Amino acid sequence: MLIVEDDAAIRELLTLHFEQAGFRTAAAADGRSALQWLAELLPDAVVVDWMLPDQSGLALVGRLRRDARTRALPIVMLTARASEEDKVRGLEEGADDYVTKPFSPRELVARVRAVIRRRRPEADPRPVEFGGLHLIPEVRQASYGGRSTTLGPTEFRLLHFLVTHPERVWERSTLLDRVWGDHVFIEERTVDVHIRRLRLALTAIGAEGFVQTVRGVGYRLAAPQGDDRSLPQEAAAIG
Repeated sequence: MLIVEDDAAIRELLTLHFEQAGFRTAAAADGRSALQWLAELLPDAVVVDWMLPDQSGLALVGRLRRDARTRALPIVMLTARASEEDKVRGLEEGADDYVTKPFSPRELVARVRAVIRRRRPEADPRPVEFGGLHLIPEVRQASYGGRSTTLGPTEFRLLHFLVTHPERVWERSTLLDRVWGDHVFIEERTVDVHIRRLRLALTAIGAEGFVQTVRGVGYRLAAPQGDDRSLPQEAAAIG
C-alpha cells in the first residue's frame, strides 16, 4: 500500500489505520518519491493527495494510467478539493475513487479494499480448504484445528494460491508471476521473505508443516508429515 501525501500528520494517520487494517505501507511526500518507489515494487493500491509540492496528484494519476505497467493499479484520490468539477476531473483522469477531506479513516480503508476487489475480479471470495486448513478470503483468515489468524494481504494471496494449487512444486519466479502479478523489479528473495512470514503465522495456529521447501526448486503446499495422504509422484521425486 503506497500513501502519497505531503502532510506528515496525515501520512502518519493513514499509515496507522492501514497497518491496523492489515496492510503493509510505504509513504511518499511528493510525486517524484512516489515514482521512485513504484519503479521498484507495485503495491496493492495507491492513495494520492491532489496537492503535492512538485506536481499535482491529478497529473501523477494520469501518468500512472498512461504507463502500461501501472495502468491497472488501484488508485484512490484523497483531497480537500470537494467540488463536483474536481471530482469529475479526478475520476476522468483515472482515479478509481475520490475521497474528500476531512475524511473517515475507516471509510477510506473500506473504499480502498472495495477498489482492490473491483480491480481483481478474478479473486474468488469463496472459502477454500486443504487438509483441515481453512481460508476465508473475505477477511483474509486462516484457521486450523479450531485456531485462526488474520494474514496480511500478500501472505494471504500467497497461501490462497498454494491452497488452491496443492501438492505441486512452484518455482519462486512462477510464484512471483502468479501471486504478485508483476515481478519485473522484484527479486526472487521476496518470495522467501513472505514464505517465512507465512510460516510464522501458520505455526501460531498449529499449522506448521503445510508450506514445504523443495531444495533447489521452490515451494509446495502439502499435508504435513503424519497425514496418511500420499504425495503425487512428481512432488515425491523432487522432494
